[in-house]
Amino acid sequence: MTDDTDAGSDDSADPLSDDADLASDDPIRAPPGERSVPELLRFGVVNVDKPAGPSSHQLSAWIRDAINDALAVIDPDGPRIDGVAHAGTLDPKVTGCLPTLTGTATRMAQVFLEGGKEYVSVLELHGPAPADFEDVAAEFEAEIYQKPPRKSAVTRRLRTRTVHDLDVLELEERRALLRIGCESGTYVRKLCHDLGLAAGVGAHMGHLRRTATDPFDDADLHALQDLVDALAWAEEGKEEPLREVVRPAEEALVHLPSVTIAPSAARNVATGAPVYAPGVIDSDLDAADAADTANHEDQTEPPLVACYVPNGTAVCLGRFVGDPDAESGAAVALERVLL
Repeated sequence: MTDDTDAGSDDSADPLSDDADLASDDPIRAPPGERSVPELLRFGVVNVDKPAGPSSHQLSAWIRDAINDALAVIDPDGPRIDGVAHAGTLDPKVTGCLPTLTGTATRMAQVFLEGGKEYVSVLELHGPAPADFEDVAAEFEAEIYQKPPRKSAVTRRLRTRTVHDLDVLELEERRALLRIGCESGTYVRKLCHDLGLAAGVGAHMGHLRRTATDPFDDADLHALQDLVDALAWAEEGKEEPLREVVRPAEEALVHLPSVTIAPSAARNVATGAPVYAPGVIDSDLDAADAADTANHEDQTEPPLVACYVPNGTAVCLGRFVGDPDAESGAAVALERVLL
């Protein structure tokens, strides 16, 4: 159970020299809060409350079709979206937080692998809970070994995942209510099985609900019906309900370090150029941060960062590889262009 020309050459070293007015064919989007409804639908995110029953794939297909039906009415001459992407598969019976990216925003689906997940699960014990059950559970707050289940969509190789928190919220004779904060890709069903073995009585996972997927949680979930109703209102010219449900896709990036780059650098990124240091205006990280990560003993990749122009529009995802204060050289290597 788990949850896919140089930009910053010397002529862009002075970001204030960029024209304030963007040409009509400029790849840079309007600021997130100023986009039209069609623009929002083509680069948005919905924090979906997945119900029990449909698969994550089915839910995604319904969302894609509902948006395209609405676009056919709202903007008949504009393009439809090719698809949507969700934040990690939930089994049909599992409910909860399933952030879903729409249209071009699907390019940033990997961001959900950078954050953590939180679940609430009922653990069905096969015998009375031992007196030290909470102590046993606390032992799993660590890096653990897991092999994906036979029915999983990934290769069944032994791997490690980190459980950050495992809280026993309630405990009765043969049932425990657990809150689990863990690394993306953790199989909660396998965790429950292993916890039962460690407790000496055996156990399996009962009901499971995902309560958070960084940077989203269950405080602002929206049912599929909320989206369908909001789209219907938008077709009638009332935009407010839709803007509450579908948010600018940039909201899926707030948990990542950010780099602000000059608009001239962003236009070059749109053609596939990396972000060069002279094009960087500001950054959450510096060269030391990138070096510390890249030179770590486990050979971890440099951190994933989100690049924006000053109006708040996301430009790309990339890996921080150089000193943003340097006079030359790449600062961010591209992974996904979002324009």
